[in-house]
Amino acid sequence: MRLRCRRMNRKDGRIRDGSEGVIGARMEVHSALGPGLLESVYHACFARELAAREVPFQTQRPVPVVYKGIVIECSYRLDFVVFDRIVVELKACDRILPVHQAQLITYLKLTGLPVGLLVNFNVPHLRAGLRRLTRDPPKSFRPSVLPVQSSLRRPLLK
Repeated sequence: MRLRCRRMNRKDGRIRDGSEGVIGARMEVHSALGPGLLESVYHACFARELAAREVPFQTQRPVPVVYKGIVIECSYRLDFVVFDRIVVELKACDRILPVHQAQLITYLKLTGLPVGLLVNFNVPHLRAGLRRLTRDPPKSFRPSVLPVQSSLRRPLLK
């Protein structure tokens, strides 16, 4: 079953799924503190900023793993779940690595939530520290079925 919680605004092409409030809170925390602090500091400040904006969230939500029908409590915890549909994973590292993205995608699969934001506070520019991931990545575009007119082709040089 594929969940669709995204709403695309036809005028500006933006996805409206609640992540705007999360990104705004991230921008406020990063502007106030800058890069270079521990992840735990950003976590506490980000929680305060979400609460100040009245954005509903849970923090340190446990994630059980089901293996062959048995629930395994392995102490995985999500940094934040916002609006009961967006997983927010905070980092304070030099750069986002593929293993960080794999971690978030795994969390999305385990929880069944559709959207995740990977947020790195240890960057000088905000854009470099944000990745939006989905549980079901978009399919690639279909190739065009329009015929190619021979008059548009260049003649081969001999």
